[in-house]
Amino acid sequence: MRKIQMVDLKGQYEFIRDTVDRSIAEVMDTTAFINGPQVHSFQKELEEYLGVKHVIPCANGTDALQIAMMGLGLEPGDEVITADFTFAATVEVIALLRLTPVLVDVDPVTFNIDPEAIRKAITPRTKAIVPVHLFGQCADMDAITDIAREHKLYVIEDNAQGIGAVYTFKDGRKVKTGAIGDIASTSFFPSKNLGCYGDGGAIFTNNDELAHTIRGIVNHGMYERYHHDVVGVNSRLDSIQAAVLRAKLPLLDTYNEKRKEAARKYNRAFEGVPGIQTPVQTGGEDSHVYHQYTLKIGGADRDGLVQYLNENDIPCGVYYPIPLHRQKAYLDERYREEDFEVTNALVKEVISLPMHTELDDEQIAYIAGKVKAYVDRES
Repeated sequence: MRKIQMVDLKGQYEFIRDTVDRSIAEVMDTTAFINGPQVHSFQKELEEYLGVKHVIPCANGTDALQIAMMGLGLEPGDEVITADFTFAATVEVIALLRLTPVLVDVDPVTFNIDPEAIRKAITPRTKAIVPVHLFGQCADMDAITDIAREHKLYVIEDNAQGIGAVYTFKDGRKVKTGAIGDIASTSFFPSKNLGCYGDGGAIFTNNDELAHTIRGIVNHGMYERYHHDVVGVNSRLDSIQAAVLRAKLPLLDTYNEKRKEAARKYNRAFEGVPGIQTPVQTGGEDSHVYHQYTLKIGGADRDGLVQYLNENDIPCGVYYPIPLHRQKAYLDERYREEDFEVTNALVKEVISLPMHTELDDEQIAYIAGKVKAYVDRES
């Protein structure tokens, strides 16, 4: 059996080596390392794939989220509601801009932000909602967009884990995540479903005026060289990373299908096993792209399972071990533990197994067998 990787980027590279190497060589030949032809071509191709009017590439996913908020003109003290159970970057950029983060609990089935918790958290100072399509599953965008319209709030999608997922609205419309809210951000970190070989990110919007503002922000606030019209930052996707992304983008749906197939095999292996709850897909076939394959473990020690898997040469991850509301940087006397019952439980129960495009049947069977052996022994 091949060595099991949490993410097998080398195996994925082998399949696209010739295309990637040619594209990188082209960048080297042109020496257009920043905002070169590869970046502009990738931008247009991603716009077409997502069905969104504007893609603005930038340096990384955290920058993308911060720049999206800068573009909306949010002011210090404005409240932004987001999920307590997610990576810190989501709340980090809110705090960096001197906005007020408002953390709320998540749904116990999908792990995504709970719309009812959003509704309860709205105050006169609330200006935006940031739903995270966690682990690759679409957040409840019907409910979230309804709440946003009712209260005149911006919706900023954090699509770092969900690129390629499709949300089906109650009226039957199908829209890719990242093309639903007022603005969206994504990350091209190497382990993402669409990842480059360094850092990279992008902002998406259908709003022409907002896109114009964002294009200035990512480039020091300039639309014309040395004319700084808005306060900006230096955040640009380099051409080599764009070349890698162009090689991968035509394969993204195939990559996501491979992840879904691996998830189905895991699900079958764990079917009927007490103490193991597999991911619950609440939408259609394309609503979850399995950036992570995350189990809930009940009746057994999750941390003991982590140690057991590592001893058996199976990498795994705990996303996330500490709720954001308990992180030292984001402590706030407004938060009450009873408002985070789901998150407080999840951080003790979740474990993510290897999930990538190169997983084979032998590896999945071995991983699932070891998980079941531990849970059976401990239950």
